[in-house]
Amino acid sequence: MEKGLPELGPRHLRRGHPAGSRPGLRRGLGKPGGFTGRDALLRQKEAGVQRRLVQFALSDPDAFAYHDEPVYRDGALAGRVSSAAYGHTLGHTVALGYVTAPEPGTPPSWYTAGAYEIEIAGQRVPADASLRPLYDPKSRRPRG
Repeated sequence: MEKGLPELGPRHLRRGHPAGSRPGLRRGLGKPGGFTGRDALLRQKEAGVQRRLVQFALSDPDAFAYHDEPVYRDGALAGRVSSAAYGHTLGHTVALGYVTAPEPGTPPSWYTAGAYEIEIAGQRVPADASLRPLYDPKSRRPRG
């Protein structure tokens, strides 16, 4: 969870699209012979993404999200948490959620700007947004 790698199971596939996930997850567009859905993915990539998978770090170390909690950006509902877990190396809950932008093609910087809150049990908890992994974003740790 701290590395921002989603479980691309049924819960994620209903809400998101590979083009809105992390860039490293959309490989294979030039694969010989293509794949089912390749043309649709290319059309969406060309039109621009309107929903992205964003990683959140909750500011309250005692707050814990599970999934399906509302995500607010600047006070307005912007998405929902798709999964979350306590990040032991970070010392707080880490959540992944899809955030919808006002229009397709919104620049990635929009997704990390603004004040985010995640509603947990009726309380809004401030959260920092990132499109990069919160833990070891350059993957230096596994390489030694």
